[in-house]
Amino acid sequence: MRVAVLTLFCLMLSGTAGAAAYFFPVVVAGVGQTGQTVVVPPSRSPGVQAMPAPSAAPGAPFTVLLLGSDDDGKNQSPLTQSMILIRVEPATKHVTMLSIPRDLWVPLSTGGSAKIDAAYAYGGAAAAIATVERNFHVHIDEYAWVGLKGLIKLIDRLGGVDLLVTNPVLDDAYPDDIDTKFLYGYKRVAVLPGFQHLDGSHALQYVRSRHNDINGDFGRSARQQQVLLAIKAKASTLNVADLPDIVDTLKGNFKTSMGLDRIGSLLGVATAFDLGNVKQIVLYVPAFTSYGQISGQSVILPHWTQILAVTKANFP
Repeated sequence: MRVAVLTLFCLMLSGTAGAAAYFFPVVVAGVGQTGQTVVVPPSRSPGVQAMPAPSAAPGAPFTVLLLGSDDDGKNQSPLTQSMILIRVEPATKHVTMLSIPRDLWVPLSTGGSAKIDAAYAYGGAAAAIATVERNFHVHIDEYAWVGLKGLIKLIDRLGGVDLLVTNPVLDDAYPDDIDTKFLYGYKRVAVLPGFQHLDGSHALQYVRSRHNDINGDFGRSARQQQVLLAIKAKASTLNVADLPDIVDTLKGNFKTSMGLDRIGSLLGVATAFDLGNVKQIVLYVPAFTSYGQISGQSVILPHWTQILAVTKANFP
């Protein structure tokens, strides 16, 4: 909701899916797949050479974009189901999480306008980062991506997550596409209100379901953040010795631009984060967004004056 360990725990997920308090567990999980430098194109102007953006100095505040997308084989270029900006301030032990609605209508870094979930499908992590940076006026230092199966395996590896369900799920058309030959089936799922201990499969259902939520997709954004924080709580006992097992668990289901040195340093900070120092932001209607129709599609229209005021204050 994506995660003190950092990344995924998106997650994803969406994850189908990258920071401190929230992404730590996931980031840690991807140690064996780190070092994936992403070059964000500064513009589409002819003759302008793309250059990697500088990373934050050790100990300095940094921002991570957590991405979650399907890895069920339906699409070779999947849309992101989850995009969460994470701002980590190690000195003050403060973390800010901002969920970006997947149906938000924006100009894409690859050209044209579309729902923001298409940015990753059209140009991978680089396009997703560039699109978020240009529209939200923020600088992203790192990214992390997690797939559906990666989220399930991670939560199961942690022994499940515990949370108070105040936004229950009852979905008669939930995608039945995990570990099955037919990828286009549906099934009924339910996550009931009250205190719940969820394994990986049920946690994925909780963060992925899109139907019958009174708050629409914004409700799902809130659920994703809730599960990310639950993962952070369970991951607080992780240490460097756990890295090999975590990496094996997420093999093929996790990617991050963070190197082992940054991940190792984050581990020492992760346990110091207090959930009370985590600020959660969801761009609800009507304060930040509104519903609309473009070319026959149901979309979410941004109120940029209000959104940019929030990002400027929380993602300097």
